[in-house]
Amino acid sequence: MSHASAPAGAQLFVIDPIERLKPSKDSSVALMEAVQRSGAQVWICTPGDLCALGSRDGTGRDGHSAWAQAMPLQLQPISVGPDGWQVASPWFETGPAQLVPLQGFAAVWIRKDPPVDEAYLYATHLLEIAERQGARVINRPAALRAWNEKLGALRFSHWMAPSLVSSRVEQLRGFAAEHREVVLKPLGGRAGQGVVFASSATPGLGALLELVTGQEQLPVMIQAFLPGVRSGDKRILLVDGEPLGAVNRVPKGGEFRSNLAVGGSPEATDLSDTERRLCAELAPVLRAEGLFFVGIDVIDGRLSEINVTSPTGIREVERLSDIPLADQTIARLASLPATGSIQS
Repeated sequence: MSHASAPAGAQLFVIDPIERLKPSKDSSVALMEAVQRSGAQVWICTPGDLCALGSRDGTGRDGHSAWAQAMPLQLQPISVGPDGWQVASPWFETGPAQLVPLQGFAAVWIRKDPPVDEAYLYATHLLEIAERQGARVINRPAALRAWNEKLGALRFSHWMAPSLVSSRVEQLRGFAAEHREVVLKPLGGRAGQGVVFASSATPGLGALLELVTGQEQLPVMIQAFLPGVRSGDKRILLVDGEPLGAVNRVPKGGEFRSNLAVGGSPEATDLSDTERRLCAELAPVLRAEGLFFVGIDVIDGRLSEINVTSPTGIREVERLSDIPLADQTIARLASLPATGSIQS
């Protein structure tokens, strides 16, 4: 495989195979379009394309560097019309894969969807090598490892519904008895998958708790059910700590989960004063830990999750609220100092 250097200003996106992305919905595609509109080149690879090379220089010292077998990407313009996003077919074209040093990119985005499994964790370690050599990685690899999207919210538990994380059935059953209606969330889930509504009167509650904890081997999060979710679950997108846009996701009939992946309907929304105070409290912590692009979920003014791996919602915000959120995100990134406030 040939070697290459990234052109000046080029940005790399570490993503799932591009054939799996849905250009009319995927925030990664929206961000890549914005990079292309800015005049910079987009490159892509998967986590499996990352590698590290060890070497010994002429002085006898050991060295190492992080690389990717990456491809340049050219996207066809995607526009919004009366019936939604208009996508060409084919909507992208790639060049030949080349071995490229990561520190040569202006930014490296890790936008691989969960699960945060062993392969994902190793990818963050490889990206951390690049970060030590001066690469700007978004979001910061150490923060991705530290911020489980359910557990991370507990840092701001005073903003949350009453919550408990445990693998013990009796503790979980006691919480359900106290709060009557509850929601059970697997800590590694995404897009509402595996989230279960239950109550203290649910037949077979003990068996359900045994099932979701894997016979008390895995902790789960149990939260008091918020009836306000029937009016929607708000996704707020924060860029360098600032909320740039939001979309309200309303559950379909007979469903309490509002995630778009399980049939929730997006609608335009604004931030309440309470939500702005929440964002202001989160902002310095997110900046300090290198979490540049984050999506938080808020139900009736209560923080539900802090999504840091591959937050989505850009397409819905842009279509419903006419906010060029992807372009604003890339412009905000370009305005940061060379060392990056996201690295501080």
